[in-house]
Amino acid sequence: MTDESRVPVSLSLDAWLDRLSQRGGEPGGGAASGVMMAIGAALLHMVAAYTPDDEPAQQSGQRSIELRVQALQAAEDDGVRSAALGAALAAESSPERDERIVATGTAGAESSATLVGIGTALAADLRVLADRGNPHLIADVAVAAEAIGAGLGGALTNLRACLTLAGRHLPDGETELPVDFGDAIEAGTAARADVARLARSVEQE
Repeated sequence: MTDESRVPVSLSLDAWLDRLSQRGGEPGGGAASGVMMAIGAALLHMVAAYTPDDEPAQQSGQRSIELRVQALQAAEDDGVRSAALGAALAAESSPERDERIVATGTAGAESSATLVGIGTALAADLRVLADRGNPHLIADVAVAAEAIGAGLGGALTNLRACLTLAGRHLPDGETELPVDFGDAIEAGTAARADVARLARSVEQE
């Protein structure tokens, strides 16, 4: 797709949300998942900033900056992949259309897997800051957990949806896509469950 399908996350929040609400898929749910992860990452860095004397907390805070940047870039990239898949789905029925759907669906799954990896990394730093962060900011840790968990859930949903869609359009006789996403799904599902447990434990304190 051309740069016309790339919606920069550097837009104002209001402008980005307006684009999200429109038809087209650029941005779409995958990009929204990335933005939610980035919000969670920003909150983790804030908690680390209030925990200046703890080295592991500082290291997690530094990683959260890098992961926030990665999440926003992945969100922007996902919008492009989403637009490409939408264009393939809109084409007239033909063998070429099926090939495009398999290719763009697989690319969409790869984009979602990237987001799942980012969310999994954030979940690890979330645990560090929940254990070691300034206790006065535990509510912010909980909000970060909810944002990261929502982002992970969205990315996993999109990953599975892309795989299902692409699989339905494989040529006769083929049953498997060229890329295996089993490890990403397994790791992301485990991370999402850990984030949910952490959020519940904070609420019960």
